[in-house]
Amino acid sequence: MSADVQRTVTEPAQRWELPPLRQLWDYRDLVYLLARRDVAVRYKQTVIGALWAVVQPVSLAIVFSVFLGFIAKLPAPEGVPYAVFALAGMTMWLLFSGSLMRTADSTLSSVALISKVYFPRVIIPLSAVLAPVVDFAVAFVVLLIALAIYGVELQVNLLLTPVMLLLALVVALGAGLWLSALAVRYRDVQQLVPFTIQVLLFATPVLYPLSQVPDHVQWVYALNPLVGVMEGFRWATLPGADAPGWMLVIPAVTGTLMLVSGLLYFQRAEQDFADVI
Repeated sequence: MSADVQRTVTEPAQRWELPPLRQLWDYRDLVYLLARRDVAVRYKQTVIGALWAVVQPVSLAIVFSVFLGFIAKLPAPEGVPYAVFALAGMTMWLLFSGSLMRTADSTLSSVALISKVYFPRVIIPLSAVLAPVVDFAVAFVVLLIALAIYGVELQVNLLLTPVMLLLALVVALGAGLWLSALAVRYRDVQQLVPFTIQVLLFATPVLYPLSQVPDHVQWVYALNPLVGVMEGFRWATLPGADAPGWMLVIPAVTGTLMLVSGLLYFQRAEQDFADVI
C-alpha cells in the first residue's frame, strides 16, 4: 500500500525579489531558536552572565562622564546629570552596534547550517538582529533606575521608546543584510565593520548633545540616520531633551530603503552562499 508523498522543489531566485513572507512565517520558530541560541552562547561559561548587559553601558557611561562630563564639561539637557545623559546614549548605542555587528557576521558564523540544511537564509540575520534586544531591555531597566536615583522625573514620551527601538533595529538590519551578504564573498567586510562602528560612535551624538554641532551644518550631520534615532531616544527618556522633529524622518526613510534593498540583494546573493562560503 503506497502513500502519497508531497515533494517541494526549492529553486534559487532568478530575479530580484523579496523573500516570501509566507515562508518566513512558516520558519518563525527557527528565528526564535537561533536568537535564543545567540543569547545563550553569548553568556555561556561567563562568571557574571547577563550582568554584562549592565556592566557595559554603566562602565562606559562612568568613564565618559569623568573625561567628557567632568573634565571637558560637555553640557546635558537642563535638569539631567551628564552621567544619565551618557548612560542613555550608551544604552541605545550598544543596541545598534551590537545588532549591526552580529547581523554583519551572522552568515559567516553559520557556515555549518548553510552548507548542510535548507531554510530561508535571511532567517540568520533576522535572528541575529534580535539577540541584542535582550541586553537592551536589561540596560533600559538600569537607565530607569538611574533616572530614579538622580531624581529625574519620567515623562509621557517614554511610551515612544519602542518606536525608537524599532527604528534602530530597522537601520541595523538594513545595513547588516548588505554586509552579511557581501561578507561571504569579500572577507574585508569583517575588518570594515568594527572600524566603521568606531567612527560612527564619534559621528553620532552618543556622548555629546546635538547642540554642540554648529547650526549651519546640522542638516548635513543629520543625514546620518543614527542622529535621528539617538535624538529620538533621548527625547523619549530624558526631560528637557529637544524633540527630534524632522530628524526622525531620515532614519525612517533611510532604514526602510536599506531594509528593502538589503532583502532584495540578500535574496539574490544567497544562491551562491553554499559554494562560496
